[in-house]
Amino acid sequence: MTEMTDGVLHTLFRTEQGGHEQVVLCQDRATGLKAVIALHSTALGPALGGTRFHAYASDEEAVRDALNLSRGMSYKNALAGLDHGGGKAVIIGDPDTLKSEELLLAYGRFVDSLGGRYVTACDVGTYVADMDVVARATRWATGRSPENGGAGDSSVLTSFGVFQGMRASAQHLWGDPTLRGRKVAVAGVGKVGKHLVEHLLEDGAEVVITDVRQESVQAILDKHASGKYAGRVTAVAGTDALIRVEGLDIYAPCALGGALNDESVPVLTAKVVCGAANNQLAHPGVEKDLADRGILYAPDYVVNAGGVIQVADELHGFDFDRCKAKAAKIFDTTLAIFARAKADGIPPAAAADRIAEQRMSDARAARAV
Repeated sequence: MTEMTDGVLHTLFRTEQGGHEQVVLCQDRATGLKAVIALHSTALGPALGGTRFHAYASDEEAVRDALNLSRGMSYKNALAGLDHGGGKAVIIGDPDTLKSEELLLAYGRFVDSLGGRYVTACDVGTYVADMDVVARATRWATGRSPENGGAGDSSVLTSFGVFQGMRASAQHLWGDPTLRGRKVAVAGVGKVGKHLVEHLLEDGAEVVITDVRQESVQAILDKHASGKYAGRVTAVAGTDALIRVEGLDIYAPCALGGALNDESVPVLTAKVVCGAANNQLAHPGVEKDLADRGILYAPDYVVNAGGVIQVADELHGFDFDRCKAKAAKIFDTTLAIFARAKADGIPPAAAADRIAEQRMSDARAARAV
């Protein structure tokens, strides 16, 4: 790997955010594997986070991504109430050309060498079938298929958690958790977004959708062309049109990150942002821009935690009802974050960070006793 710069080392060792406990560089020449496993914190338990398979522009970029993503998982897992710290792994390369069974097995052996300090799962570029292969080399792989002892697709519980975040936002802003009569825009109706649409319709909302894949949009429109939800789902062409729809109550980014930026926030008509996409804020200043416009932001890493709740539960023998009960608590967690933000006079994301940091700090203190 190329020599790491001072910037990457600062990210690794910075003390104001606790630093990272361990970073492992993995290489298997026979299969072409180059990977980074980053453990940010194990204060609450073994680090849990997915494996991203991506063609990074440089090795340094890959290391930086692993460091940032693993830190985010520490906060996400803490706020989800899990007994897990934060970790993340990246495999460097184009998954379409580099991925092989032999490479995944080699990667699994590296995960296994950490002795349970890191538990991996799916992320961008890796899928349930991949985790089935990795699990042949280590017991510390989750997100597997039901046929191989796993829970399978986590999009159902992810969408349910986002829905709970929306209900909490409605309770905080309008004094009632129901979304009946509210107009909700969903940007991205893939695995998670399509399930979210169903929750919204069942609760009485009017839904406006868009997606870069027209076939995904059409499938939802066709499904509800008749029946009890007929006329309550419409579509527009593109996110730019979606965020300008008149009378929006809630905007749900459920596709790529960075959807909230200097161009989109000034024209957004919604009063609440609550969606499944990761890293929705293009830069830290965006949340202040939302607040200045009176738009309530439900932190993405809080409301989209249903998936990580599921993969964590898989380690103990997956039970859907038990997982759904845990995901339902996202409602209470989101409300607590809004209350803390109001009390401290800070944005919701900052309040969420404080709550997560306190839980991790308490765990470290308890260990020291």
